[in-house]
Amino acid sequence: MKKIIISVFGPDRPGILAAVSRILFEQDCNIENVTQTILQSEFSGSFIAEMPVNLTSDALCCFLSEALTPMRLQVNVKHLEISPPALGGKPVEPFVITTRGPDRKGLVANVTRIIAGYGVNVTNLQAAFKGGQNPNDNIMIYEVDVPVDIDSHAFHRDLRDKAAELGLVISIQHRKIFEAINRV
Repeated sequence: MKKIIISVFGPDRPGILAAVSRILFEQDCNIENVTQTILQSEFSGSFIAEMPVNLTSDALCCFLSEALTPMRLQVNVKHLEISPPALGGKPVEPFVITTRGPDRKGLVANVTRIIAGYGVNVTNLQAAFKGGQNPNDNIMIYEVDVPVDIDSHAFHRDLRDKAAELGLVISIQHRKIFEAINRV
């Protein structure tokens, strides 16, 4: 078996996951990981699957496209390159950075520039921008892996300074604390 990553995107509608998973099953593929979301009215999904050695990624892409093109969906299939962890095996601590504030261009670019500058890896980002000046309508949640050897005080200070410059309220919490506080 060889691993592949499949990306599917296009207008949302019921049955997309059912169609993709059916085709993968019919082609003897085993889904290992799935992430999918709806961004406004668009479906976006990524699948990691094991594929039998006698099936090519081009052939699988054709099977998927044949079924998904009538649904106005686009498909990309590529071999998954197994690479070392993003931070080269350094010990990390999981944190959640949350910002709230008025919507404007460049928020994600400015915040992620600070994050990347410290060698911190963003593992998940959720942004809900509804426009306008109501800070409760515009929220970004960054899940990050912070190397334990960085200057955490400087990292937090730089994030807070950038948030203040952008008119954002920021919270930086260890993931365990965030989950405990936000448990539903």
